[in-house]
Amino acid sequence: MKLRKLSAATALLATGALVLSGCTPGGDNGDADGADTGNGETSGNTDAFNAEGQQFTTEPEDTGKADTSDLETMDDEISVSMGEIEFVGYNGSTPESYSVYNSTVVNRIFEGFGYWGTDNVWYANEDFGSYEVVSEDPFTVEYTIGEDVSWSDGTPVTVADYVLDWAYQNASLTNSDDEPLFNGISQTYGERVLEGPQGDPEGKTFTIEYTEPFADWEIMVNSTLPAHVVAEQSDMELDELVTAVREADTDALEPAAEFWNEGWLTDPGTLPDEELIPVTGPYTLDNWQAGESLTITANEEYWGNAPGTERIVFRFVNDGQHVQALENGDLNVARPQATVDTRGQLERLEDQIVLHEGEAATWEHLDFNFIEGGAFADSLELREAFAMCVPRQQIVSNLVEPVNPEATVLNARESLTFEENYEDIVSESYDGTYDEVDIEGAAEILEAEDAVGTEVRIGYAAPNPRRTDTVAEIKASCDEAGFEIVDSGSEDFFGPGGAQETGDYEVALFAWAGSGQVVSGQNIYSTDRPQNYGGYSNETVDDLFNQLATTEEADEQQEIIIGIEQELWGDLFGIPLYVHPQLSGSDISISNVRDTASQDQIVWNAEQWQRAE
Repeated sequence: MKLRKLSAATALLATGALVLSGCTPGGDNGDADGADTGNGETSGNTDAFNAEGQQFTTEPEDTGKADTSDLETMDDEISVSMGEIEFVGYNGSTPESYSVYNSTVVNRIFEGFGYWGTDNVWYANEDFGSYEVVSEDPFTVEYTIGEDVSWSDGTPVTVADYVLDWAYQNASLTNSDDEPLFNGISQTYGERVLEGPQGDPEGKTFTIEYTEPFADWEIMVNSTLPAHVVAEQSDMELDELVTAVREADTDALEPAAEFWNEGWLTDPGTLPDEELIPVTGPYTLDNWQAGESLTITANEEYWGNAPGTERIVFRFVNDGQHVQALENGDLNVARPQATVDTRGQLERLEDQIVLHEGEAATWEHLDFNFIEGGAFADSLELREAFAMCVPRQQIVSNLVEPVNPEATVLNARESLTFEENYEDIVSESYDGTYDEVDIEGAAEILEAEDAVGTEVRIGYAAPNPRRTDTVAEIKASCDEAGFEIVDSGSEDFFGPGGAQETGDYEVALFAWAGSGQVVSGQNIYSTDRPQNYGGYSNETVDDLFNQLATTEEADEQQEIIIGIEQELWGDLFGIPLYVHPQLSGSDISISNVRDTASQDQIVWNAEQWQRAE
């Protein structure tokens, strides 16, 4: 069962890329149609990534996961690196932990009702369970969890787990300060489904009833966290927890929310006690060495297909060292930053590695800080002046085209350059005002606003060579116009207590990693949403996203998206730059490695990886 891709507006924040969340931050796919599999056979799948020489134990039939039911777990270890960013924690659904880097790990330990294929198409996970629309009015969906699906501690996955899943996304459950009890990344579920999942808490079947049809209904419910652990740690019986949620008894829920928010948080290198972190997926969290690695180990109680390899080790390695580590054998799979130097280095290792290359559903952008007191917060004129001096084409030409000669400047947020509707949306929403650098025009605005010398701190997660170069290009141009550009890249920019969280910046430089979700941009651009980090507010944008959420026809969705883009350009919420090229490398001996355009990147099917004997 597939969900047709309508928009690339879902994203994760991962210093390299963030997660746009309305449900669930970017990469690309494995091999192109007709690629050589390395064993004399020809790949018949439709992955969007070129990967000449890759091998399969089972040939994939489409862009979803291959059938590996015959695979047996090999007592082996495969090392992979997505970058040097530290793992955050088991609960990946808080604003502090919801990132590409953290999600690439936690999505390996939790299973759910579906997943994104290599081309951002949604696939139902029929091994986990099933779902179907049982009523159009009111719009109602029935879910059935597989009979054998259980947590790794032997506890069955039941409706109770999904009642908790709804609770953490329900902003109407508030504390005495009228703030949401749960520090969840998204509030959409609670807004769209007022009563939560209905069904026997100990059973396997539940229904959810929407207030009105919802465009992203199929991806609203997926994996969950263990309700039985939350109940036990809150000195509650499981049925008491469910009753408290359903009766909105916030006093009774406060201990549960406190544990959900903080109980799984630990210092780097320290995992919570084993009984606190059961999993539903093919791997369990095993060993965490702060600043070095995190090992996940095959789940002995897993109810699904056996994983291909006993241990997957996520190594926290600077992406500038990835190619050397691949050559030395210290890494078996890596996703370095896509640069012209990286491409050349990977091509030099053609006898050792498979080069996966394509275009990610990840896009780079500059976002203004609208929090009161900021230089740009109340001045559209200064935002316009800054946009006029940002050399977008030069940035693309110098930093992206050497890797992807077809790269172009991105002029939208809710549609990416490779999508079918991109040109139609841009032609109706953007007039080309910021296509060319206008130093003189920017300088005139600064003079008129008595703002010559305005300091602009551009923050990003460092080290990141391409972003450092991007800031240097902007500084060379915008300083000439009269701004004073400051490179404020830091390791903790997006971390707890970092400059992004405290608002100590003027412009943030980062990427959103996308998926096929239609309405995830609502979590970023709508007023007071969890991922609206810069404090932007526009009632028209709020209204348009509410309309988009309840619109099912693609043509009508596109018209609404055009309206959203017009508003975001008019206000200059931020400045889109480009779609990320993506390069990954995998040891030629490792089978079933396929890159993807989705947020999980090359590790999306890591449970299928296996070294050839």
